[in-house]
Amino acid sequence: MIRDRLSWMRFFGFDLAYTMPDENTIRHYRNRLTERGTLEAMMQAFEQQLRERGYLAMSGQIVDATLVPAPKQRNTEDEKVAVRAGRSAKQIWPGKPNKAHQKDVDARWTVKVGGKVRYRPDGTPLPQIATPVFGYKSHISIDRRFGFIRKGKVTSAVHRDGRELRHVVDTNNTASDVWADSAYRSRKNETLLARHMFTSRIHRRKPKNKPMPERTSRANAAKSAVRARVEHVFAHQKGRHGLFIRTIGLAGAQARLTLANLAYNFDRLIFHERQAATG
Repeated sequence: MIRDRLSWMRFFGFDLAYTMPDENTIRHYRNRLTERGTLEAMMQAFEQQLRERGYLAMSGQIVDATLVPAPKQRNTEDEKVAVRAGRSAKQIWPGKPNKAHQKDVDARWTVKVGGKVRYRPDGTPLPQIATPVFGYKSHISIDRRFGFIRKGKVTSAVHRDGRELRHVVDTNNTASDVWADSAYRSRKNETLLARHMFTSRIHRRKPKNKPMPERTSRANAAKSAVRARVEHVFAHQKGRHGLFIRTIGLAGAQARLTLANLAYNFDRLIFHERQAATG
């Protein structure tokens, strides 16, 4: 797009009379930004600008995660075992450096269960469809009032959402409420939130082999009305930014998704600034 669009060239300060950087140059530059912590510093710098403009995180936060696919890997059973054991690509394919360079040993397979609920003619729900996904997972927290992404973390797709709560909960949010789905409910997470003086608004799970109590169902529905706002963030990113990991390795995925989070915050700031100007 840098080569084809004049708007992109003007944004980057390039000119038609000069050569454009190729894909490898951009990829190496992006990876170096991640390795040196520059992208995280950029997120923090933008966060500081939000505070200076008055967009303070003062009304609670919503935590969630979404799967981001990557190109599928075609490996033998022995190679899959080696990948799961944590061996590097160079160790798995020692005599094939070109092949090892193209193999992503950080991404993982997982199963996504969900989608629109379908019903039988008698009104009973059909089993939800399980879809295998290969790639990574983007964990974020947004503030409830303005909807900016305040913190983020990238893991392989197989990581459990609840284990990443401590990495994405925003301790700078002055309000105590934290909303999340039932995947984040655990004794360890409840203790973590209590230690930081947060109020847990995490969904409660259905009791095993028992119907959901009416009181719990109503409480979960009230929490869903707030928690659903984070789904709009993922829908925006996947629709407008076309989230897909085309790089190789966790560092590349971290760079891709951090830039996507930063781009979303740019869009969100423009939205609020236009509302303020017209309101």
